[in-house]
Amino acid sequence: MPSPFPGMDPWLEDPARWPGVHQALITYLRDAMQPHLRPRYAATIGERIYVAAHHRSIYPDVMVVQRPLKEAALEYAAEAPSISRDDDEVAEPWIISLPSDEVRIPCIEIVQTDTGEVVTIIELLSPINKAEGAGREQYLKKRAEVLQSQANLVEVDLLGAGLRTIPTPLDATGRPPRHRYLIGVYRATDRDRVAVYPIRLDQRLPRFRVPLRPPDCDIVVDLQAAFERCYDNGAYADLVNYAQPAPAALSTEEAAWVQAHLAARAEKA
Repeated sequence: MPSPFPGMDPWLEDPARWPGVHQALITYLRDAMQPHLRPRYAATIGERIYVAAHHRSIYPDVMVVQRPLKEAALEYAAEAPSISRDDDEVAEPWIISLPSDEVRIPCIEIVQTDTGEVVTIIELLSPINKAEGAGREQYLKKRAEVLQSQANLVEVDLLGAGLRTIPTPLDATGRPPRHRYLIGVYRATDRDRVAVYPIRLDQRLPRFRVPLRPPDCDIVVDLQAAFERCYDNGAYADLVNYAQPAPAALSTEEAAWVQAHLAARAEKA
């Protein structure tokens, strides 16, 4: 069953679901591009490592909690010097395994097959890239390094919340077009300009151009097709309860459209 939305699904912006959505989109975009790249190029999946502070809500905290265990308490007691009488009762603690500080996020790297040189990097932004903190600072530093290199950069931002990294375009009146999501394409041959795709919530995700190394032509990537495959194979039609409020913050206009859109679909069902 397809997503009830024409493009991106705001329910999948939920931080609890986003890691799976992100991994699937990276994989399906890689698979879709591969036939158009070979044999001169190949799309590979790379990995970025970011540091997230425990107090920041980047992804849901995953903690392994064990109830008080007599055996665990005895192990600690055997190693520590006794400072109490034999008949004193010793409290038994709960043991909590804290989540790792490291967050690993995949990306796509298009490389030349003969030299292994990275030609284009495609980053699908995650919450850690858009929230104040060490993770965002690391991302911006790596982003700046790419923009100073001979590689092209493509940023895909399908998260309505958080700080932007892609510049927002302005129309003739100086106002940004209505949008929720953005794609930015930075060409190594034209660092003074960026091609930006603003995307509304009620729009299909676009087909957009991904640059290679001149004189080779761009390839066209269908983001909507990759998203539909992600939604279907992820069984989100069964997992997502659209009767519950959207986990992502919506503007007043977006919330009104979502409510009307879902109500219209329910009437047709």
